[in-house]
Amino acid sequence: QVQLVESGGGLVQPGGSLRLSCAASGTIISINIMGWYRQAPGKQRELVATITGGSTYYADSVKGRFTISRDGAKNMVYLQMNSLKPEDTAVYYCNLRPYGAALGAWGQGIQVTVSS
Repeated sequence: QVQLVESGGGLVQPGGSLRLSCAASGTIISINIMGWYRQAPGKQRELVATITGGSTYYADSVKGRFTISRDGAKNMVYLQMNSLKPEDTAVYYCNLRPYGAALGAWGQGIQVTVSS
């Protein structure tokens, strides 16, 4: 029904920046919550940021460094990541969940590596 494809990941040095993009296609419910999660090897997947309309949420670990935004007309969500740290290294996943739904769709994940 809904397909999510992430792009923009890669290798960056500490202090650098990356911008992740997530393109949604298929049957999309217009009122939804889009978010970014990440998972490092051996660790649980954690919520990074979400956006619903004009409201945003950020995990404490990324607050002030990451910015989530969306373009509803293009069915895309972005994650601007600045001042990256080695602990930001993880596979980042895009998620779209219709407002009030119990679950949503996941992207395939994209690797972000922060290393000198």
